[in-house]
Amino acid sequence: MAVGMGKSMASQAERGGGGLRPAAGREGRRGIPFRRGRAASGAMDEEAKGGQSAAAGGAAARAGGGRAPLLFEIAWEVCQQLGGIYTVLRSKAPTMVQRWGKRYFLVGPYNADLSGLEFEEHRPAGPVGRAVRALQAEGIDARWGRWLVTGQPQTVLLNGDSVWGRLDEIKYFLWEHHGIACGDGGSLPDEVLAFGHIVERLFRRLLEQRGLSRPVVAHFHEWMGAAAIPELRRARLGVGIVFTTHATLLGRYLATGDAGFHDRLGQVDWRGEARRLNIEPAVLLERAAAAGAHVLTTVSEVTGEECRHLLGRSPDVLLPNGLNIERFAAVHEFQNLHRVYKDRIHRFVMGQFFPSYTFDLDRTLYFFSAGRCEYRNKGFDLVLESLARLNAALRGAGERRTVVFFLITQRPYRQINSQVLHRSAMLEELRRNCEAIREQFGERLFEACARGQAPDYNALVDDYWRLRLRRLMHARRAAALPLVVTHDLLDDAGDEVLRQIRYLNLVNNASDAVKVVYHPDFVSAAGPLFGMDYDQFVRGCHLGVFPSFYEPWGYTPLECVARGVPAVTSDLSGFGTYVGGADGGSEGGIYVLPRRGRSFDEAAAQLAAWLLEFCRMGRRERIAQRNRVEARAEQFDWQRLADNYDTAHRLAARYCGT
Repeated sequence: MAVGMGKSMASQAERGGGGLRPAAGREGRRGIPFRRGRAASGAMDEEAKGGQSAAAGGAAARAGGGRAPLLFEIAWEVCQQLGGIYTVLRSKAPTMVQRWGKRYFLVGPYNADLSGLEFEEHRPAGPVGRAVRALQAEGIDARWGRWLVTGQPQTVLLNGDSVWGRLDEIKYFLWEHHGIACGDGGSLPDEVLAFGHIVERLFRRLLEQRGLSRPVVAHFHEWMGAAAIPELRRARLGVGIVFTTHATLLGRYLATGDAGFHDRLGQVDWRGEARRLNIEPAVLLERAAAAGAHVLTTVSEVTGEECRHLLGRSPDVLLPNGLNIERFAAVHEFQNLHRVYKDRIHRFVMGQFFPSYTFDLDRTLYFFSAGRCEYRNKGFDLVLESLARLNAALRGAGERRTVVFFLITQRPYRQINSQVLHRSAMLEELRRNCEAIREQFGERLFEACARGQAPDYNALVDDYWRLRLRRLMHARRAAALPLVVTHDLLDDAGDEVLRQIRYLNLVNNASDAVKVVYHPDFVSAAGPLFGMDYDQFVRGCHLGVFPSFYEPWGYTPLECVARGVPAVTSDLSGFGTYVGGADGGSEGGIYVLPRRGRSFDEAAAQLAAWLLEFCRMGRRERIAQRNRVEARAEQFDWQRLADNYDTAHRLAARYCGT
């Protein structure tokens, strides 16, 4: 069904429909249509023998009228890491290449600063390559190549700067055809419109080729990648269109400043709120994309509710996010990795805390939270409040347990704090000194024993090394408390996380059972503090804590589960509703905190009780719990969850040619 001429798309976006009846499907919890894709048999296409599954090719081919379609996924985060959609695309790429082979393409914007790190340009080839060359002949900067990730999917990058001079014309036709007025929307909306215009031209140049007998399915992610949808539908190009909203733009804005967001979602005046927040053009574009898509999808039931109330249309298919799950032949293998990376975290803790005071590392647990710095949406405020209550409970009960909590996010900073760097460097120097003493001691002890002499232990180490060791140990001592934050923030006084930490007095006193490390940057092996990547850091921790207030999906707890680490999520997150439903629970080491309909204080009390219960578990209990978590990881593998994508693409293929 094609959308008519004139301003029909805008009117449909305002009415909240789109004139497209959602495909019938099984009703998910809370009544959201939910289709779980099933593998369908089909003949393997000769052009795409590169490992694709017969399910993806055959079912889509039948839906598209014969030959297996070409599949394009269009997103703003192709070849550039900006947020969670990058993880979705990158982790899913090997599975999609396996299923679709040479018929699978990714399309994204070209960013001169970021794209070159992960993109390898090749000479354009095949029908898509010819479309790229046609764009280049028009003066458009279009590049064809491979994304340098596992699977190396074929990728087209489009540089919006090459049509910047036509931006006024693009905006005019967006208003004339679809009633969406952008005006001077700022740099990001303008970049989105420029990218969308080139995407639309890419499909025109592809579909005008003689001899192209394959149908085309285009899967757009988020409003920033979907600006081409309104014009594609108006032009009746015959592309089957899927649109996935990973989080509605208006929902994210509203949740940030409204504690009652979830309760009043059905009463939101979407246009009035969009105007108040100065995001109306982007919201209209998102609603037009939802109205124009043949198949509307989202990642969870949580965002499904937002789609109904803020976009005016229920999703046709839910597409839960997954990962490439690495399973080990023996259970003890992933437990050994936990021990290896826990020892690296031990070293960081010794460097930062032990100059001021010491505690028993064998009785220390490592908790962490991580994510985009949305202080309330990510539940950072709730985590810190619960940790303060845990600190009081452990101290009051006289428990000989220490918890070190790491908060990993990104905030503007000048540099790593000099005291933190100094303590890290001093520990490394101490380690090298001890290694030298051990080597000298061992060699001389062996020599003495080989001669049959009773070793004089005082003579086995030179006075130089002894004196150096004493000086290093003395120089490391510090009267100052360990710092809470590892970096010098640009706005230390105004940082919401630091303000709450100081208000709760979680300032790393020696008497505190709960210590806090606020690390306002990504954890990376290239960094001087941890010496390991984020996934290794996760493996070394005991518990991930992510009690989000607003979380369309939630990759952070899923990343924990994939590595056998217990995690806390909430029933307001997509992942939480997927694993635990609306009633919460702590089955199998995945704790789903009930936040819907509960006050902040009630949620904090429940979380603090769970954390205290975890602290009182014995080592064997924790090992058994990690085994249970790791056993559940396979259900989140893309090899399973990509079936839902097959369903969405099969539905869209029915509209190819219309």
